[in-house]
Amino acid sequence: MRGAGLVRETGAMIASSTLPTAGPRRREPVILLAVGLVALVVSAIGAKSIGTWFLEVLAALIGAVVLVATYRRFPLTPLAYRLILAHAVILMIGGHWTYAEVPAGDWLRDALGLARNPYDRLGHFAQGFVPAVVAREILLRCTPLRPGRWLAALVLCVVMAVSATWELFEWLSAVVGGSSAEDFLGTQGDVWDTQWDMFMAGVGAITSLVLLSRLHDKQLREWLTPTARR
Repeated sequence: MRGAGLVRETGAMIASSTLPTAGPRRREPVILLAVGLVALVVSAIGAKSIGTWFLEVLAALIGAVVLVATYRRFPLTPLAYRLILAHAVILMIGGHWTYAEVPAGDWLRDALGLARNPYDRLGHFAQGFVPAVVAREILLRCTPLRPGRWLAALVLCVVMAVSATWELFEWLSAVVGGSSAEDFLGTQGDVWDTQWDMFMAGVGAITSLVLLSRLHDKQLREWLTPTARR
């Protein structure tokens, strides 16, 4: 049996539309959204290129609209919301300076003797680490899948599809923008940049599944059951 908005955990079905009516559980997503909006405005101020900034934060903007629109019908776990904000901030930092010129990345490059600014690699690691939790949550709540190898495999497939789609978007930007899209692409002269980006997304997804699955399952049980309503 397949039911939209259902969590299947140890054979039990839990309505995902359950939303706490008061208290910190209700307020936290609003606070996170406010923090994200402030970070967005700050990242736009003095950005190297407002066009590049917009392209870099576009995914975060679209995600925010979707999350707000679905908040009452399909609230996510605190873990998912917090990770989404962290990923959005990473995108905003990259948009402000461009990924190839983030100061912290320059410092790390010089300190470790690296050939390039590694911030782009961090961004693509996050592109796997965070969507893995979101994809896992949606699959658990909207399909008959349960925690296990098949779920992990499908989550990894979803993450790699997201990463590939982003690389196609970057390619399209390069075709349309030509040399002006270089800051957005952030290849830093690496002919294998696309492959590295997707590899890092895959590593991020696997790391997320290994480190966060138990915590994620715990939050799904605690936050999305009728007893969680406060």
